[in-house]
This record gives sequence, structure tokens and C-alpha cells, in this order.
Amino acid sequence: MYWCNTKKLLAAIACGLYFIFILPACKPAIKQNASLKYFDVKGFFSRDSARLTKLNPLIFKSVYHNGGTESKKVHIDNWGTELGLFSGSDINRPAWVNSYNVITEGNIIIYKAKSPQLATREILIKQVKGKVEYMLIYNHTKNLLYTNDEELSYFPDSLYQINKVQSVRLLGTNKYQIKGFFNQR
Repeated sequence: MYWCNTKKLLAAIACGLYFIFILPACKPAIKQNASLKYFDVKGFFSRDSARLTKLNPLIFKSVYHNGGTESKKVHIDNWGTELGLFSGSDINRPAWVNSYNVITEGNIIIYKAKSPQLATREILIKQVKGKVEYMLIYNHTKNLLYTNDEELSYFPDSLYQINKVQSVRLLGTNKYQIKGFFNQR
């Protein structure tokens, strides 16, 4: 009788180990270094957020909301959150592989959405010798409950700006503007 309980215990342990170690290995492989069709917006802002966190620059930040403005000099605690709208405008999702027209004009690359259902409508990136000089992003979302328009501007080590107009049915319109100026002493 004792060996019967031991047998059940060993079977339960083996089953548990199977679920812990073997089953997760059955997931489809995720390509880590797959080439991206479009500029890596998410990766760029992830790297720049890490760089800015390390530098910890003093920023003159101005926030406008429906007519009221507040400004002060600050050190940003979390650059990933601060630039979240920018990195959230990533267009390299597998389902969108052929969803953007790519136009090159000198040092400027323009990505334009082919479908009005895509939230990120347009991205303009100016690069000189592989370095981003500036990035402009236009997002638009519309559904039965709200309309959201965003203009995002990023000039590394100089300025970032977020202009947002959000109209919510029954609640009205909110206008936001956030500006951050770098190298403020």
C-alpha cells in the first residue's frame, strides 16, 4: 500500500516536471533577429530611452491642457514612459508588413498608411549618416466613442513634443500639449 502512494507521488512529480520543462518548449519559435520591413521605431525609442536614463538630462517641460499651462525644470524618472506614445507608434507588426507606402526624398523617409484603419497614419524620419536628426509621427484613431489625433515630434537631444486632441462623445474635447526642451541649465 505504501509503494502505491509513492508511485502516485512520483507520477504527479513527473507530470509536473513535464508541464514545467517540456510543454513550454512546444511554443513556436519567435524570430529574434528577423529583419524589419520598416524603420524600427520601437527599438529606436527603447535605445534612446536607455541612453537618456543614463545621461539624466535636465529638461524644461511644459504641459498644456485645455488652456492651462504648467512649466518647470525636471529630470525625467522614466524615459520609457515619457516617450511611450512614440514607441507605441511602431509599424513593424507582422500583420502590417505591406500596409505602408515608403517614400524616400533625400535624407527623409516617409511611411504613409495605405488603410484609414491604421492608427499610425504617417512617419517622417530624417537621417544623416545613419543618425536620426528628427522624427515626426501622425496618429489618428476614430470609432463610435472617440476621435484621437496625435502629432509627435522628436529631435534627439533638443526637443520632444506631443500634441493631442481627443474628442470623446458626451464628454467633449480635450487638448494636450507636452514640450520637453533638453539641455536646460
